[in-house]
Amino acid sequence: MAAATSTEIHRHKVKVLRSEEDLALALAKYTADLAHKFIKEKGVFTVVLSGGYLISSLRKLVQPPFSGTIDWSKWYVFWVDERVVPKYHKESNYKVAYDGFLSKVPIHPNNVYAINDALTAERAAEDYEARISHLVSTNIVPLSKITGFPKFDLMLLGMGPDGHVAALFPGHPIMHERRRWVTFIRNAPKPPPHRITFTFPVINSAAHIAMVVTGLGEINAVKAVLGGGGSHGPDNILPAQMVSPEEEITWFLDKEAASTCLGVEQNNDQYAECPKDCPCCCIVM
Repeated sequence: MAAATSTEIHRHKVKVLRSEEDLALALAKYTADLAHKFIKEKGVFTVVLSGGYLISSLRKLVQPPFSGTIDWSKWYVFWVDERVVPKYHKESNYKVAYDGFLSKVPIHPNNVYAINDALTAERAAEDYEARISHLVSTNIVPLSKITGFPKFDLMLLGMGPDGHVAALFPGHPIMHERRRWVTFIRNAPKPPPHRITFTFPVINSAAHIAMVVTGLGEINAVKAVLGGGGSHGPDNILPAQMVSPEEEITWFLDKEAASTCLGVEQNNDQYAECPKDCPCCCIVM
C-alpha cells in the first residue's frame, strides 16, 4: 500500500536489569509512561503485542501501582503476528495475551483487534490489513509522514533464538515484503506453520519499539544484533537486525540475556561497559 523505506539500523537504547523480576517492573513503567504520554497528546494509545514470554514480562502492568493509574478505555490492542489456529487454542497468541493480560484489565473488547480465526492465513492477513485500514481512515492509527505506513505508538516485541521477530524468520522471502501491511506464511520453520505477520515497513513505522529478551536462549542473537557478532550482509541478516523504528528502540534484557553482548558475568553483579563497536547506548539498572 505504500513505498518501501530503508532498514538502516538506528542506535539502540539498552536497559540491562539484574533479574527478570526487575525487568518486568521496568517494562511496566516504560509502557505506562508511554500510555500516559500518547493519551494526553492524542486521546488514544495503540499498542502491538507479540507472543512468547512477552505477556509474562508485562505482568506488573496489571498490578498496583500501574493498573489503577492507566486509562484503559483509551487503549487499542493489536498483534504483530498470530498463529492461524482457533482463538482459544493453546498455540494462539491471543489466548496467551487474554489469560495473562487482557482478562485482567478493562480494555473495551471492541478495541482488541484479534485476527479472524475462521479464515485461512492468506484471507486472515487481508482481513487484518483491511481492519487496520479502517482505523487509519478514522485516524485511530495515523499513517507515518515518513513512510506512509500505519504508525502504532508502541510495539512490544520478543525475539527467537534464531533472531526472528514476529513471524519474520531468517532467510524467508517475506522478510523483504515492502508493499503489504500484513502478510502470511504457510511454511514457518516452527509449528504451527500457518501464521500472519506485520511486515517490516509497518514494524519500523512504529513510534516506539520495546525488544524484550530474558534468559540464555537468545544470547547469540542478542550478540549478533547489539554486539556485532553476526553478519550484516543482505543474504544472512537476522530479522532482529532489521528492526529500526522511527523514534526509538529500547531493549529490555536481564543479566543472562546480556551476558555475551555487554560483558555481564552471570555470577557477578559488576557490569562491563559496552564494547567500542556496540551500536547501543547502554543504561544499566
